[in-house]
Amino acid sequence: MPALKNESVFVDKLLRWFNANQRTMPWRETKDPYKIWLSEVMLQQTQVDTVIPYYNRFIEQYPDSGSLAASHDDDVLKLWEGLGYYRRCHNFIQAVRDVNTHYGGKVPDDPERFKQLPGVGDYTTAAVMSIAYNHVLPVVDGNVIRVVTRLYTISDDVGKAATKKNILDRMIRLIPEDVPGDFNQAVMELGAIVCTPKNLRCYECPVSEYCGAFQTKTTALYPVISKKQKIPEYQVILGLIMREGKFLIQRRPDKGHLAGLWELPGGKIFENENPEQALNRKCREELDLQIQVHEKLATASHVYSHFKIHVSVFLCDAVDQKERPLKNQMLKWISSEEISSYAFPSVNHKLFSKILNRGAE
Repeated sequence: MPALKNESVFVDKLLRWFNANQRTMPWRETKDPYKIWLSEVMLQQTQVDTVIPYYNRFIEQYPDSGSLAASHDDDVLKLWEGLGYYRRCHNFIQAVRDVNTHYGGKVPDDPERFKQLPGVGDYTTAAVMSIAYNHVLPVVDGNVIRVVTRLYTISDDVGKAATKKNILDRMIRLIPEDVPGDFNQAVMELGAIVCTPKNLRCYECPVSEYCGAFQTKTTALYPVISKKQKIPEYQVILGLIMREGKFLIQRRPDKGHLAGLWELPGGKIFENENPEQALNRKCREELDLQIQVHEKLATASHVYSHFKIHVSVFLCDAVDQKERPLKNQMLKWISSEEISSYAFPSVNHKLFSKILNRGAE
């Protein structure tokens, strides 16, 4: 494997730059593994500026593993609401409860034990174990991939396992034994604020003299990413089903997409099916509820990681409502003033905003 010239000097320059230029983040002010772990979970596929207020509110409410372990899932989901990727939240709750059950509330410092917890993979293990416990484990995330492929002009598709292993091997060669956590953060910070996907700041880079892509003026060619397939799009119909001044919401199952969140009843529209037919079908199948569909109230779209939805919500009346949950789904009749008490997907909030503004006109 080709090496960088003067690897130890490269590492020293990068660390000195990081110590002088790192952004202020609340989780960088602690060595508490619980708080560092939480930050890494929240930062998955989410920007730092978005995470900071969520992190601060979360720590204020659940400052340690014991307080989170004793929490109610609905309360935690409400605190997480809007951050997205809710599976992260469910896994973190369960993992912290496992820590309290099996490790006396102390996050294990053994990487193999930590990795066995729900939702903990290679990246989270390396990040938390290196930063909190000084284990010599290199991280590989999007920022690291970008920095390393440019440093070494790696022209293989980064979506391939062999390419990721190549990047990991190079990080293993570089990572120092005395400050592995700082090194991991330094590489990620370099990718976040200097070695960015676009509008690169190469002339501010502390290690540009070591960068193969910079020296050959080919920085824009890296990393090599195969073209993504177009994500599917779905038409979705929801009902604002009214009864005596309140509307019906249902809680999603505890596992799967948007697990545990509340939502307006409805679902995908099948081919050769109009919105009214689809909404009546979903209410019969899932709620054993007969409805009367009236006018369209609002529309909204939302993009998830693997698909996009276009949602319409119709005003409906409940013709009959049996007072019991069906198919393990909880049902509630709520007023508009109670919306803030429940955790809803973002697209529901988009619709609520449009409906309430419509009513105010």
